Amino acid sequence: MTEVDPRVADLFSLTGEVAVVTGASSGIGQAAAEIIARAGGAVALIGRDSERLEAVADGIRSHGGTALPIVADVADRASIDEAFARVTEQLGAPSILVANAGISAGVSYSSPEGTLAAYPDDVWDEVVATNLNGLFATLRAGARVMRDGGRMLVTSSTAGLRADPMVGYAYVATKAAVLNVVRQAALEMAPRGIRVNAIAPGPFRTRIGGDRPLSPERAAIWEATIPLGRMGDTSEIEGPVLFLVSPASGFVTGATLAVDGGALALSHARF
Repeated sequence: MTEVDPRVADLFSLTGEVAVVTGASSGIGQAAAEIIARAGGAVALIGRDSERLEAVADGIRSHGGTALPIVADVADRASIDEAFARVTEQLGAPSILVANAGISAGVSYSSPEGTLAAYPDDVWDEVVATNLNGLFATLRAGARVMRDGGRMLVTSSTAGLRADPMVGYAYVATKAAVLNVVRQAALEMAPRGIRVNAIAPGPFRTRIGGDRPLSPERAAIWEATIPLGRMGDTSEIEGPVLFLVSPASGFVTGATLAVDGGALALSHARF
């Protein structure tokens, strides 16, 4: 059997790197943190649930990795600034940032309370506070301390690339807005050699909508929108994340990578 060329391994090696992952207590954030650690990076895990963060950290440590759990809320600017100060103090200046924290509150316009006429202010404000304001605060804090030559990766959504009747107005608005923040930041950070990209996941089985399991009926609706015929498993986000935060994507910046089982390619109903 032919051995893997060391140059291939080097493309994806994160040995000696320090990474910060927000929303790291479950789902896509957890998957991102775990693959970065397996590639050799030391990972700061930022989230609001201390027990879940500790569990993720313990899992990384059990495989010989380095993990620093930090309880913080990206919607609280002082909280996120303090979190980055802890990272630099305990692990060193980060070279990788995965700005993943996000929420999906409220319902789509298919429900009366999700229509334009009835959409609640508090739901809009809550989603914007985390998905847009919190994302910007995270990137700003990272820009202040990140080493030149670093990588920033933002989690958007396929709902940021097109209208999506399955989710609410605030979610599609914020996920679209962050993609232009990514493009703007890519221009600014390029002279420092810092690359800024986004992933746009399609339907994945995560906790973003809460702890309740997805009903078979709801899952079937989602699966009908995906040419591959199923929702994604969070393990399937690991490869795209590793590519975009590693030397393998050295000439990629300002880009958005859809990870959606072909959902964006399905422009019409099945027939």
